[in-house]
Amino acid sequence: MRSFCKGMLVAGLMALAPGMAQAEDFKLSQNQRISCGRGLSPGKLSTATCRSYAYLFNAKTSEYFRCTVSLSMTRDTKEVINVQTDGGCSKKARVFDTDGSYSFDVAETEPPNTNSFFGPGGVALWVSDDKQQKLRGCMTIPSGLGSDVSRCVDMKFE
Repeated sequence: MRSFCKGMLVAGLMALAPGMAQAEDFKLSQNQRISCGRGLSPGKLSTATCRSYAYLFNAKTSEYFRCTVSLSMTRDTKEVINVQTDGGCSKKARVFDTDGSYSFDVAETEPPNTNSFFGPGGVALWVSDDKQQKLRGCMTIPSGLGSDVSRCVDMKFE
């Protein structure tokens, strides 16, 4: 009886939303990368900058976007003075000329990385919606003052 009810529920939903079965399917790459660097400025100011990359792939059309999120934090010996974030996605060409149902994975080389400027290192988190072109990149880096600095950026698609 359960499988019959489940089948009726699915059939009912398909009748209510016939276009849903043909919705595009967006997949987030599983190989996100994070790279960080630091710099010292006059007056005992330290700046830490982290950048992370991810790819969002349209599993139906094989189009994809390369996305980046960055966080830059400037501090002195007592407090965080400035935090800036940025992010966005750039569209890349289709991999296949025809629509289908594709899988996707990616690997990217990255520059030398120094994650331990003020503490144990940074964390990058990417969250995507599997049914629409929606992606958010978040970064957390230790301030070295007892609390972490964390920001999220909603990606803009160009």
